[in-house]
Amino acid sequence: QVQLVESGGGLVQAGGSLRLSCAASGSIFSIKVMAWYRQAPGKQRELVATIISGGPTNYADSVKGRFTISRDNAKNTVYLQMNSLKPEDTAVYYCNALPSVRGDSWGQGTQVTVSS
Repeated sequence: QVQLVESGGGLVQAGGSLRLSCAASGSIFSIKVMAWYRQAPGKQRELVATIISGGPTNYADSVKGRFTISRDNAKNTVYLQMNSLKPEDTAVYYCNALPSVRGDSWGQGTQVTVSS
């Protein structure tokens, strides 16, 4: 089972940008769909973006036009470029595959905090 580790979060002012990375312990070449999720305090985890091997992407309406998901199969890494960040983007961000390769506990993720 591939292990996933997120990085790149931080504190940024509204309007700023961050790029998140998700490094896999093994090859993601055979994983058709990779995804980014986020969970804000007191809220359920939500799907933010997906990317299918070969390129097609989909985004939640709340991030469409601001976030871009990409993958580098050679580096076994998935990215989330986040621009024009808003305070409501504040959350812990996680990556995963579809179907999930993570158990019930998704680990620490990477914290993104956007100040107004």
